[in-house]
Amino acid sequence: MAIARLQVHGPRPSSSAESVDDAVELYQRTYATLLRSSGETRLRVLEPSHRAMGSSLHPLADSDELDLGAFIYAIRRLPAGIVRARRIVMGQEAGAFTRAGVGPLDEWEPVEAPARRRRWYDGGGDTLAVLLASESDVDDLVPTLVAFQIEWNKINQRMRAAGWPDGDAHGPEPGECAAMLGGAVDDWLRLRDAWGEAFEAHLREIAARRESLRVRMLGGTHVGYARITRRWWAPVRERLAARQLEDRPIYFVSSNTHSLSNLVTGLGRQREEELLAYIDGLPESDGMRGELQALRDGRSEGSWENFLYFVAREWIDAGGAQLRDWRRRAEAEAGVEHLSSRTAMRVPAQIIVLDRLAAERLDSRLGPVDAERLAQSPAVIVNVDYPLGLAAYNILREVAVDASALRAVYVLGKAATLNADVGDVMLSSVVHDEHSGTTYWLDNAFGVEDIEPDLRFGTGLDNQRAVTVKSTFLQNRSYLDFYYREAFTVVEMEAGPYCNAVYELSDAERYPVGEAVNFSKLPVDFGVIHYASDTPYTQARTLGARGLSYYGMDSTYAASLAILRRVLRLEGALP
Repeated sequence: MAIARLQVHGPRPSSSAESVDDAVELYQRTYATLLRSSGETRLRVLEPSHRAMGSSLHPLADSDELDLGAFIYAIRRLPAGIVRARRIVMGQEAGAFTRAGVGPLDEWEPVEAPARRRRWYDGGGDTLAVLLASESDVDDLVPTLVAFQIEWNKINQRMRAAGWPDGDAHGPEPGECAAMLGGAVDDWLRLRDAWGEAFEAHLREIAARRESLRVRMLGGTHVGYARITRRWWAPVRERLAARQLEDRPIYFVSSNTHSLSNLVTGLGRQREEELLAYIDGLPESDGMRGELQALRDGRSEGSWENFLYFVAREWIDAGGAQLRDWRRRAEAEAGVEHLSSRTAMRVPAQIIVLDRLAAERLDSRLGPVDAERLAQSPAVIVNVDYPLGLAAYNILREVAVDASALRAVYVLGKAATLNADVGDVMLSSVVHDEHSGTTYWLDNAFGVEDIEPDLRFGTGLDNQRAVTVKSTFLQNRSYLDFYYREAFTVVEMEAGPYCNAVYELSDAERYPVGEAVNFSKLPVDFGVIHYASDTPYTQARTLGARGLSYYGMDSTYAASLAILRRVLRLEGALP
């Protein structure tokens, strides 16, 4: 094993790019220093630096025009109670909240944000509490709150100027909002979809007052984040020990909690008739009925297996607790055990023991699996739901410290793309990490030939370059232009921290800062796959504007099949 630390560096900005980078750094430094205060900070003090940054996700921040795309992006990453909140308290551990007179959190209502896994608590008043899993949560959450507040106040100002609400029993429809307040009708329709039945009530709340949120930070130390990670890993380690698996070779996979499980359990195919009956019972206007007919007629390019997996998720969700309990039992019987997280780090994990899988249950697209060799494999897959930013480093480092027989690290995650389209799959050979300033050159375990056979809608692109950013909001057009000129086309949040942890698997020193590293002869097999979920050069093409939905499964399953094939080949169960 050898790692070459080159005497060259990653991308270095020009003078114009440096000024752009300075604006982002100034913003980050401003809220980081303000949050050191033991008291509360009004978010309005961050608005000037937020506007000056010119975020690519919030391009109209410094304009009087509404930026409903940024507003929707923000509210999807915040719980519903944000519309009445006046104060946001952030911390690492529940005990710190109690000592500060907030909570106790176990007596508050746990609440969710639709598009971000984070532990929120709502006390029913004007305070929301949130547990942080890493520094990246701060970089993600603070700009999101500031964007929310800026756009709230723009809408409030326009409502007041228009004299709305005017006492009518019913508020305006999205078309009337667009005509009266500005913004595109489609954006108002998406906002109504996001808020559902609360759309009118939330608009009245916006009209009633200007937003002036206060934030407070409790703790936020490196030791605290390490403690959170250790508590997260402890139940997984204990379960491995209870099943006498702790000394077996481990394949660590960072992906999601559905694709690998579906590929190895065959539950969708097992209940195929019921799933098809469920789709046939949907209204004629439902798009899945049309897709089913197109598949039956041979008019669809989609995968039958992916269709069943997608329908199974909808069917189980519609069936309530009974079907969810059935799925969990059936997956456990088929060899997949789920472990939920109860710590601030909301990262569920799965344990998949290869010698307890049934070859006949595996997805046929994997190829001719040798059942005997599969039954002889001692390996275990530990799959985690991909974490946010620096939590990735903490998780892999904790797993590696505890698992001496780590055989591989495979990363599958979402990314923005500067040169491709939503749904494309990108394989990078270079990763630049903004946290450490280090650029990693890697021999990716996956090539485009591993992806393309199962990719129906998107395109596979290898030999790409990825940049790991600190936050989705902490980037702007000039910033993206700079990286694009340096041929960095994949913008994401986890690969760099994972590379930092892989470095420490291979070297006696801590990961380097501001260097270029050539990963050579690593002690683990290492692969990184991203699928495009956003195109930041076109603001409307972000997950805030549209979800990947059914068609997004195409890239997810193509990548998951590649990962599982790689595992099975290394274990000798596939040619």
